[in-house]
Amino acid sequence: MGDMRMVVGLGNPGDRYLDTRHNMGFMVVDSLAEALKIEVRKRKFGASFALGEFADKKLILLKPWEFMNRSGQAVATAAGFYRFEVGDLLVVSDDLDLEPGTIRLRAKGSTGGHNGLADIAQKLGTNEFARCRVGIGRSDRQEAVSYVLERPTKGQKPLLDSAVERARDAVFCWIECGIETAMNEFNRVSE
Repeated sequence: MGDMRMVVGLGNPGDRYLDTRHNMGFMVVDSLAEALKIEVRKRKFGASFALGEFADKKLILLKPWEFMNRSGQAVATAAGFYRFEVGDLLVVSDDLDLEPGTIRLRAKGSTGGHNGLADIAQKLGTNEFARCRVGIGRSDRQEAVSYVLERPTKGQKPLLDSAVERARDAVFCWIECGIETAMNEFNRVSE
């Protein structure tokens, strides 16, 4: 691994999607930026973008502003520009199959039916990148498509807020210690 890391948060751009369940990736990137006292504002690569530093590594934060299923181009363009290895990339997304408030890190693997992850894997030509999935749960009453594009219920909001913080801490752990350590520490069910 090199001395640069890129963290990509997945979401849908625009006020209409602000704070919706599908935007957990954006929220985690914003939380990282806040902790590092930088702003994800520059426009580059078809994304909002910031450069920072953590644990002696350069850190790129990226929020693609194409819609979710076209997130890959911004990631591929930035990866080409900075010439970094796929092992230096971590993508944060929401996940319907995890309970609200839980997070899961994986070193690589399938895209689990997530359009954003699928597009990134396709554009990079590999799914060997780390990902951090933030659980948003499912609804038995409504279609996944409408569920993910709504704001969380009052009961879910505190769970998701704490999941965003845990995901932020997990990303910092990944930058400093690598994916194995981060997985061991953060994939346990929180007490």
